[in-house]
Amino acid sequence: MSAKKNALGRGLGALIEEASTEGGNNVKQETVVSINDVDINLIEINPFQPRKSFDEEAIEELAASIRELGIIQPITVRKIDGERFQIITGERRFRASQKAGLRSIPAYIRTADDQAMLELALVENIQREDLNSIEIAISYQRLIDECNLTQESMSERVGKKRSTVANYLRLLRLPAEIQLGIRQLKIGMGHAKALINIDSPDEQIKIFNVIIEDGLSVRQVEELVRALKDPKETKETITKTSPKTENDLGGYEDFRDQLRQYFSTKVELNRSTKGIGKIVIPFNSDQELAQIISLLEKLKSQG
Repeated sequence: MSAKKNALGRGLGALIEEASTEGGNNVKQETVVSINDVDINLIEINPFQPRKSFDEEAIEELAASIRELGIIQPITVRKIDGERFQIITGERRFRASQKAGLRSIPAYIRTADDQAMLELALVENIQREDLNSIEIAISYQRLIDECNLTQESMSERVGKKRSTVANYLRLLRLPAEIQLGIRQLKIGMGHAKALINIDSPDEQIKIFNVIIEDGLSVRQVEELVRALKDPKETKETITKTSPKTENDLGGYEDFRDQLRQYFSTKVELNRSTKGIGKIVIPFNSDQELAQIISLLEKLKSQG
């Protein structure tokens, strides 16, 4: 195992120190040995934060926990002009603390310039936060572009295989419409990796729309892509490999509509010409899920 691999076990401070030395910037890092209570009104958001949206429900839950238990893990800040501070890591905890009505928050105070702070924030988020695939890809790209890292050195810093990093970076070559779909969790990483193998952006978007409309699995998408790239295959053949259309419901439209009415949601009945498929009951909240479960229990008791 290389020295850089070992650095991962020494914490983020070691990572940043190593990055500074290799980058030639000689950024001196101040050793953090104490936790300070910092006035929450003196803290500013980190402009380098890769996450642009936060789950408000999760923040509310964290705020409730903070009201009851306090801050379990201090945030990390750097001192800027005057008595003000800027968040390096821990923006979710900061936002939740604001909602919880805290006047001060425990924090590690670190000295770091903008580049060191950027790398620290990006590595922290990649390692700890539940970023979607596009946010991870953007973070990787920013580490490479703004911190002067190669793919190899960056992959060692974040503790990921180079091939894994490369797969994430390739997502940024997809059309914006598909990247948005990944952000919104309409398709998964497996679907996206299959779409990357298509050269034409128009074809990528076309299959992306089929995935959304027909609920294709990753394997089905891979089959479509293989058919598209095979010069012996025609568009008609590709269409035939698409497992479901409305005409494949085989007379079960009324049954689907009854389900939709019973569950008060847009139930999807997907069926192939071979009679293989699935019933999908979507929900938008825990309350709707509880209602669906209640209705299923009611059906079970009647049966």
